Amino acid sequence: MKIGIGLPNQVRDVRPTVIPAWASQAEAAGFSTLGTVGRIAYPGVMDTVALAAAAGATSTIGLISNVLLATVWPPVLLAKELAGIDGVSGGRLTLGVGIGGRPDDFVADGAGPKGLGKRMDHDLEVYRDIWNSKPVGGGDNPAVPAGTREIPLLFGGFAPAALARMARWGEGYVGGSIPPEMVAGAFDGARAAWTEAGREGSPRLVAIAYYAFGDPDKGRGNVHDYYSNMGEQAGFIASTVRTSADEVKEVAKAFEALGADELIFNPATDDPDEITRLADVIL
Repeated sequence: MKIGIGLPNQVRDVRPTVIPAWASQAEAAGFSTLGTVGRIAYPGVMDTVALAAAAGATSTIGLISNVLLATVWPPVLLAKELAGIDGVSGGRLTLGVGIGGRPDDFVADGAGPKGLGKRMDHDLEVYRDIWNSKPVGGGDNPAVPAGTREIPLLFGGFAPAALARMARWGEGYVGGSIPPEMVAGAFDGARAAWTEAGREGSPRLVAIAYYAFGDPDKGRGNVHDYYSNMGEQAGFIASTVRTSADEVKEVAKAFEALGADELIFNPATDDPDEITRLADVIL
């Protein structure tokens, strides 16, 4: 199982200058992938911006959004922006997407928090058209350079429709920020949907876990703050922040037993020392 690390782009009031240096340090430490978390109505750095900064600051480490709220974006603009990030990185981007659910994230005119499944299905068609250089805007010009590839897709969510969408469009599934025993059913569902769709092999399975070594209380507070609109669920998610070497090793062992291909540890603070602390424990 590969071990990745998140960028702290959605820690409240993150220092944006930390992000490129964080990416470079994580690559040097030997992590497999850099991940982002996405929201609009929160005082962080947009996941596309964080991924672009990471792409420019690194040369080999993978990049993944886990997950980007695709439905809050106009699809042509998002597809073009993602193609640029992937191109700058040399083809290292994997797009993890979800439909979103917090009403305050839907700030684009005409793209409110309704009909999200249908919107996602439409947007996926648009992404494919853009990445395959079909003209946009009623003229003859494509939005992306020649040679642009179709970016690999991962999908989050628990509904049967989300799993079916994953099996049709994606290469795998991203689990939620919950304990392994609660992700197990979703992983099984992803495998079943994959088989039912007639796909060969198995879906790529990516897991997520929060951690905070240097200041556990601050880390748990930051995670609680990020999920505060979810009521009691925010406290539960905050309680799962791993704060010791034993807890980090234990969750890694549990996700590996579930068949996860990669586990990405999301930082709960923007302290760059957390990169070395995690690397010393798990790499």
